[in-house]
Amino acid sequence: MRIEVSLSRQQLALFGDDGACIRRYPISTAARGPGELRDSGCTPRGRHVVRAKIGAGMPAGTVFRARRPTGERWSPELAAAQPGRDWILSRILWLSGCEPGRNRLGAVDSMRRYIYIHGTGDDQPMGEPRSHGCIRMRNRDIIELFELVAAGTEVLIQE
Repeated sequence: MRIEVSLSRQQLALFGDDGACIRRYPISTAARGPGELRDSGCTPRGRHVVRAKIGAGMPAGTVFRARRPTGERWSPELAAAQPGRDWILSRILWLSGCEPGRNRLGAVDSMRRYIYIHGTGDDQPMGEPRSHGCIRMRNRDIIELFELVAAGTEVLIQE
């Protein structure tokens, strides 16, 4: 399996071992566009792998902070009480870059930048760049993707 993320189409595609597209999902990547530098708020490009899968078995809408469940479940009321919070929900696929100097090591290390594919609030639009660098998905979609991929799955992020 492999994942391809299109920044221009704001779409994530999952391909099987035979090269056939299995699923396509609308996503939301960085509002600041593509970029690899630490603290840029941009989505890194290039070859990555899923380094860790976090959240297996948790209920949809589980809120994570620092990759740990907070005990909260996302709701419109919780979101209204905490405007501006960057919601990381349901599941996390933590990405690690594979290209030294581009998205691995030093000031461009995707894993040290905490770049994830993760769920987000139902009030957040898909198909337009709005994240702080991560790849956001609908909760039902990230839960489905999480079950389909393994740690080590290749992820290509391209314009």
